[in-house]
Amino acid sequence: MARHAGRKPPLAVIAAGGTGGHMFPAQALAEELLARGWRVVLSTDARGARYAGGFPEAVERRVVGSATFARGGVLAKLLVPFRIGGGVVKAVVSMLLDRPSVVAGFGGYPSIPALSAATILRLPRLIHEQNGVLGRVNEIFAKRVSAVACGTWPTALPAGVEGIHTGNPVRSAVRERARAPYIEPGPYPMSLVVIGGSQGARILSDVVPAALAMLPDGLRQHLRVAQQARPEDLDRVIAAYDAAGIDAEVEPFFADIPARFAEAQLVISRSGASTVADLTVIGRPSVLVPYAAAIRGEQHANARGLVEADAAVLMPENAFTPEALADAVTSILTQPQAAVQMSLAAQRLGIPDAAARLADLAEHLAGPPA
Repeated sequence: MARHAGRKPPLAVIAAGGTGGHMFPAQALAEELLARGWRVVLSTDARGARYAGGFPEAVERRVVGSATFARGGVLAKLLVPFRIGGGVVKAVVSMLLDRPSVVAGFGGYPSIPALSAATILRLPRLIHEQNGVLGRVNEIFAKRVSAVACGTWPTALPAGVEGIHTGNPVRSAVRERARAPYIEPGPYPMSLVVIGGSQGARILSDVVPAALAMLPDGLRQHLRVAQQARPEDLDRVIAAYDAAGIDAEVEPFFADIPARFAEAQLVISRSGASTVADLTVIGRPSVLVPYAAAIRGEQHANARGLVEADAAVLMPENAFTPEALADAVTSILTQPQAAVQMSLAAQRLGIPDAAARLADLAEHLAGPPA
């Protein structure tokens, strides 16, 4: 409910990087604050601006200088502090001209200028960490902000820092399917969804088709598989399913993942923060394969809650073999009541109103309207 009628609406500056993991929850907070009568600015860099197409038109985009030490040659790395410094100066000037009531950072190097400016100007500020382990930038600011909102619980935090469990905001298409009824596995068409991030999808293409080909005939013939695969892997994955006589839809990207999750009997996936949030809000059994190359082991941390609740089976990459996966899939899909319990356990972990919780925190930090 809007609480600012008759006066200039308060301003929230949302700072986020260019990955979906940062942008999805940032967008959800923007939508919630707009609905409450706030003005919202997205502060990002040029790369991040290209990923901001899903934000409402009412959100103003401010592009500030930023950079990362992870890309580019020696010269580019030497210039990083200067580019970030220029971005900080620009952000300070912007905030002096139009003072935010709160600044919210969602991680990534593009959030540094806005959070630094807010620190310099002593504005109310928070960070939201999607993963169970803080990213580099959020780790830097964890002791310099008014609140640390955690999407995954528990989240490993620096000594002396207390987190607030808000959950990871999910898209409206996911919220609309929150706690969708689960159809237990049985002797009829069963949907199995397989997704992985662009960097880590190859092992899923290597293992999943081979594993499903090992399933007993009576189980395999009922499968309807939807698998995301990298473009260079499409032909071989399609050929593997054809050879096994499995009905499969294989594409580089599915735009309707929330609907597919809602219809699925089982999901095989990486354990990125957004995917885990979707799985818990909708409530589906899963086999989770954490991305081993994740620097801080954040995907293992993300999966922990689901695994401990018996809502998911954890399969580290070094144990993710066709034989092991075939055993796990067979176990889940041939024990209907156990699968139902996995679904219910996942639902109990879901936080469909995470965006509202995060907006409540932002409004609390901002204080009463002037």
